[in-house]
Amino acid sequence: MDYLQINRVDSLNGNIKISGAKNASLPLIAMTILAKNNVKIKNLPHVADINTLLKLLHNLGAKFNRSQEITTVDTSSLNQTKATYDIVKTMRASILVLGPILARFGHCEVSLPGGCAIGQRPVDLHLKALEQMGAKIGIESGYIHASAANGLTGCDINFDKITVTGTANIIMAAALANGNTTITNAAREPEVVQLCEVLNNSGVQIDGIASDVLTIHGTNGKLLNIKEFSVIPDRIEAGTYLCAGAITRSQITLTNVDAKHLGAVLAKLEEMGSSFTITKDTITIHPSKIIKAVKIVTQEYPAFPTDMQAQFLALATQAEGTSIIEERLFENRFMHVSELQRMGANISLNGHVATINGGTKLGGTDVMATDLRASSALVLAGLIADGTTDVHRIYHLDRGYDSLEIKLQNVGANVKRLKE
Repeated sequence: MDYLQINRVDSLNGNIKISGAKNASLPLIAMTILAKNNVKIKNLPHVADINTLLKLLHNLGAKFNRSQEITTVDTSSLNQTKATYDIVKTMRASILVLGPILARFGHCEVSLPGGCAIGQRPVDLHLKALEQMGAKIGIESGYIHASAANGLTGCDINFDKITVTGTANIIMAAALANGNTTITNAAREPEVVQLCEVLNNSGVQIDGIASDVLTIHGTNGKLLNIKEFSVIPDRIEAGTYLCAGAITRSQITLTNVDAKHLGAVLAKLEEMGSSFTITKDTITIHPSKIIKAVKIVTQEYPAFPTDMQAQFLALATQAEGTSIIEERLFENRFMHVSELQRMGANISLNGHVATINGGTKLGGTDVMATDLRASSALVLAGLIADGTTDVHRIYHLDRGYDSLEIKLQNVGANVKRLKE
């Protein structure tokens, strides 16, 4: 098993190219199930979750060819409709195949998903919406059994709470449905927006893109001719490296990045003392010598993202004063706190609120990654901790970060991947 060994350096400097967004890539790969042609995808990140979903499609009968720059997915030979537990257990986003398989074939079996243990992320909203579209849903022996013999029927769906994967799943199901589907309280994340834009550019009219009310005009079962597209930059990866610049008080330039997707993150970093030079596809962080305390509440886009909470918590350990971080989306997403405390961080938890007394000196030690974003928080802490930090169980990290240690090495970090 691999682990990362990190030793403190005085500062970082250089450029980091941001990879394609994992959270955009996953629904876009699932979307290829709706295609009648070979779909060419540029800028797919080389991370474990992408490999897992491609393997799942392959097991269903699809073919794919992957190179460094472009991936071609052919689902014309897809002949299985059961997504088995052995793959789905490793990645919660595997549930994204439910909508498109059901829409295309009229039936499917999908294992209840696994993934990071950061809290309950039930799929009941997905299932309720599909039932509204005419599907018959049952759960047996850990599998979702769904059928719609005459195809799905467009309808009005009002999500009780915002769900990113739920919105994506129903968008894909609605793309081939009979009639129009209107989703109210839809997620507005850039990753959902890109899914809508690609479908809209491939013959599925979608009204209200980037708003919380979407209307999808179904094709009545007609498969799509999906045009070549490039995955948007990963805003969470970008935010993580901006935090690396801030915590080490270093100037770093990110390339292949879209600042419009990072509004809340940039605003909080500015509040903490950093400034930026921004162009169409670059962001340069100019950190301040003094990191200021901050108050953060995680909410759905365009508010502050839960996927950046752990990284900012690590940054807050070096701020002057007391920072407050409130996690409103997941009930178990402070598992990195105990590991940061092992490094000397002064953090107290009260339910879903973390209080961070900043200005503490961190010391390197052995720490354990507990989920994807917690992994990156421990790496950030290791960059400024005295001594050596060994981050174990980085298979969590590999699920969502493309070549993290190489990118950090390129800007001067003392980090290397080793075997246990």
